[in-house]
Amino acid sequence: MTAPATSPAGSYWAASRAPRYSLVFVIPLFLLYEALAAALAGVPGTASVRNAADVLLKSPFLAFAGPRGSMAFFALVIGVCVYFIARDITRSRKRLEPRVFALMLGESAVLGLLLGAVVGALTQRLLGGLSALSLQTGAVPLEAMPWTAKLMLSLGAGLYEELLFRVLLVGGLAAGLRWLLGIRWVSGVVAAVVGALLFSLFHYIGQYGDPFDVTSFTYRAVAGLAFSGLYLTRGFGITAWTHALYDVYVLIIWG
Repeated sequence: MTAPATSPAGSYWAASRAPRYSLVFVIPLFLLYEALAAALAGVPGTASVRNAADVLLKSPFLAFAGPRGSMAFFALVIGVCVYFIARDITRSRKRLEPRVFALMLGESAVLGLLLGAVVGALTQRLLGGLSALSLQTGAVPLEAMPWTAKLMLSLGAGLYEELLFRVLLVGGLAAGLRWLLGIRWVSGVVAAVVGALLFSLFHYIGQYGDPFDVTSFTYRAVAGLAFSGLYLTRGFGITAWTHALYDVYVLIIWG
């Protein structure tokens, strides 16, 4: 008796979460952000503009390697991605299909549109207010920035905030709790909630952090919970692109 064939939808759902698709999908986001950051480094008024998670993740590399720290971080991220992609391709023995990447981009674009409506509606029900997610912009007002700087910040939010808060924090916490408790869904829920709260608090810390506000904190916490749930169910690639495209909608298209 032969096993039933996997449906196209089921095949896409599993493949798009796999490292060979998820990490390949996120590499262009990483390259585009770094290229924009390098191009804007010499532009007056935008040279110091960076996503806060980017600054935090690169700080240890800059402390040990100085100006070469950014390149060391870049090489490490690309190297790790290539390793997991190659390992997954070797294990699966399947060729990459462009159709899957097209579907992933479409899914991310739709989820990015839905995110603002869903999170905003939940925040309004909880507090009767709505506040947009903000980004670390230094001393430069967001409204005064060129669209290229807004695009760079949007891509950086999708990439580095998801890498820091979802991959490292939520993923690591979920794995640790699963090892301790042995209950997968409980571990995921606890990790998602903790990650969402820390994600929201992150926006109020540091020299350029926002003044604390209950409405914006709740909005960010709900958004963080949505991103955490998305990461645990759909993987890093789609979550990063969903976050980035949501910020592109807010900062460039709707802004």
